[in-house]
Amino acid sequence: MTKRTPMGMKRRQFLRGIGVCMALPALESMQSAKALAFHPTELAITASGAPLRTAFIYFPNGAIPAAWWPAATAGGGDAKSYAISQTLKPLEPLRDSIQVLKGLDNLSADGGRDGGGDHARGNGTFLTGVRLKKSASDIQAGVSIDQVIAKSVGDSTRFASLEMTCDSKRQTSGCDSGYSCAYQYNISWSSATTPMSPESNPRSIFERLFGAGNPGERNDSLARRRNEQKSVLDFVLEDARSMQRRLPSSDRDKLGQYLDGIRDIEKRIEKSERFGAAKDPEIETPAGVPDTYEKYIQLTYDLLFLAFQTDSTRVASLLLAHDGSNRSFDHIGIVEGHHDLTHHQNKVEQIKKVQEIDQWYVRMFSGFLDKLARAEDVDGKSLLYNSMIIYGSGNADGNRHTHSDLPIVLAGNAGGALTPGRFVDHRSKPLTNLYLSMADRMGVQDLKRFGDSTDRLGDL
Repeated sequence: MTKRTPMGMKRRQFLRGIGVCMALPALESMQSAKALAFHPTELAITASGAPLRTAFIYFPNGAIPAAWWPAATAGGGDAKSYAISQTLKPLEPLRDSIQVLKGLDNLSADGGRDGGGDHARGNGTFLTGVRLKKSASDIQAGVSIDQVIAKSVGDSTRFASLEMTCDSKRQTSGCDSGYSCAYQYNISWSSATTPMSPESNPRSIFERLFGAGNPGERNDSLARRRNEQKSVLDFVLEDARSMQRRLPSSDRDKLGQYLDGIRDIEKRIEKSERFGAAKDPEIETPAGVPDTYEKYIQLTYDLLFLAFQTDSTRVASLLLAHDGSNRSFDHIGIVEGHHDLTHHQNKVEQIKKVQEIDQWYVRMFSGFLDKLARAEDVDGKSLLYNSMIIYGSGNADGNRHTHSDLPIVLAGNAGGALTPGRFVDHRSKPLTNLYLSMADRMGVQDLKRFGDSTDRLGDL
């Protein structure tokens, strides 16, 4: 089947291209789910009728605890009177829109008898709360919370979820301490064995969201692409069904799974057609991966902003860099690798450099939140007000590879369902308790437990 694919198109290129569509900004006529006949539910909708969005943003290698955590509250225990920390200083203008959450643990990432591999575990368990199988080839993880939410609310938008990364280079072998590289380069999982591979090329992300070509050409490009997709799918299905009759039972099962995947793609095309073409965005298509890491992250955040602003999706994940990343930060005067610096052995100069990197990542995040805060939503509130954005890492102290007391910020008001502007110590609760509470607010029903959760997280 691969050899007969038209135009020499590679399977990965084809699958990546499926689902290209156009998008309009969220309009006042779209405030209620009832205004759109194809909306099956009113999930992921705020009390005012605006879309409720959630994103999970991962930064690598933990943070310097002493510089991350705010000082004790200045008002005798009042959670709103805390003094913002050195690392989180870029978020000061947005402090009324964020919560700094202390005391959240991910014990599924602890080593135990598995020994080394804290970067793979920190990365691979961050959104699942499920212990990984230590193997380079036999993958066993868990479904991530973003995909649980997407399965429940994803029919309300063109894309059930969006997975992105600013890691443009990925290893396929030789990753952390005998763990599969799949754990280290993916935070989103649709099943225990299937990671949702994030897209690293901003051009590909943009074209998936809004179509290919220059402004004014994208509607025609979209129509041609849909016809091409249907032609390829028809060919593959015909070929596979013919082959299925000649295979032994064990191979028929494997082919059946493949056909299920093809049928899923068909449904995505039908869904895209149901939403139809939209007004062509009046911006140029990104050229590709920018030449600096700062521009790369800014552009990826901008694409996430556009995805939320146009209501193309209400669920997203962004891996800024995989845990264990040893990228240097020459643009802020740090030439050593990030991971190497985190093993600082309490050397003051190295600790200072790690804290500067931590703060730089927070500065990039603050710029994204500021853009959401300045964008008006359909109900007159801001996009940030109608969102829940997690910013955090699967490692706490990168020097010691700990997974308790993770550095977590929760931004947004969830349409009035959250009370930001606070520093709250939850005192050794599973991180997954937070995810259960977020799923509730996104309208996910009958989710009694998730990962290693013990209960909902109170005081949000």
